[in-house]
Amino acid sequence: MIPTGTPSAPLMQLIYASRPFGFSGDMLDDILMTARRNNRRDGLTGALVCRADLFLQMLEGPRDKVTATFGRILRDDRHLEVSLVWSGDAPARLFGEWDMLDDPARSWMWSREDVRGGAVVRASAAEARAVFDRVAGELTTG
Repeated sequence: MIPTGTPSAPLMQLIYASRPFGFSGDMLDDILMTARRNNRRDGLTGALVCRADLFLQMLEGPRDKVTATFGRILRDDRHLEVSLVWSGDAPARLFGEWDMLDDPARSWMWSREDVRGGAVVRASAAEARAVFDRVAGELTTG
């Protein structure tokens, strides 16, 4: 298990949304393979909810590593319209066992029409966090 943070390096969580550019299964596999390798190296965990019209990701770990990773995502041309949904300190990891959980978007999430209409960008931090709380809860009950 990855440590939850230390007094000198508090645990940070960050949620962002973006629109994939040129989405394909091969692209997703490449993103996940690279994320898992880099996250393991940097002590990060998280989850990526994805489909052809949406990436919604939570990163968690030391603040400097999370912000550096988000900086790489901002420069990655596979992501369009990247928006920071929420970031802040957290008492514990939701995905401590996962370098990067790949989770498909579910029917209880936003529809494609909702996404096109800007629902993800308008979502509150609490709504976005609730998505990941639910995904994490399904891991423990599923």
